Amino acid sequence: MTTVAELLKLKDEQHRTPHTIGPDQMVIDAITLMKKENIGAVLVVQGGKVVGIVSERDYVRKMELEGRASAGTPVSEIMTHDVQTVTSQHTVQQCMNIMTNGRLRHLPVVDDEKLMGLLSIGDLVKEAIAEQRRLIEKMQEYIRGESY
Repeated sequence: MTTVAELLKLKDEQHRTPHTIGPDQMVIDAITLMKKENIGAVLVVQGGKVVGIVSERDYVRKMELEGRASAGTPVSEIMTHDVQTVTSQHTVQQCMNIMTNGRLRHLPVVDDEKLMGLLSIGDLVKEAIAEQRRLIEKMQEYIRGESY
């Protein structure tokens, strides 16, 4: 089973390093960054530690629907504070279980309190499909007598 460390190595250069923002920066900065980088969430980091995450969902629910101003609201007021993280040793299946049970779309990877990366549900689904494809190919080789 593929580990998070292996999965992070497979990510393209643009998405390997997670984008971050400080809790005191304005929401407009977060949504501008998300638009520029074509991403759905930004990790909130303070003193090198993940203290929250801001997603498009947070923006819609906590800004737009409440009529708040993006330019005058700090990220800390709308971010999700209790951020579930995983280590690089977790497997894809473990991460999918965490995301499914927690109804999460993004999962920060933290080793020894150091941010290593960010996984999206899309990253995990793509790898799960690839794992299934590899298993099917091995089974077909076995059936044909090509595998020892």
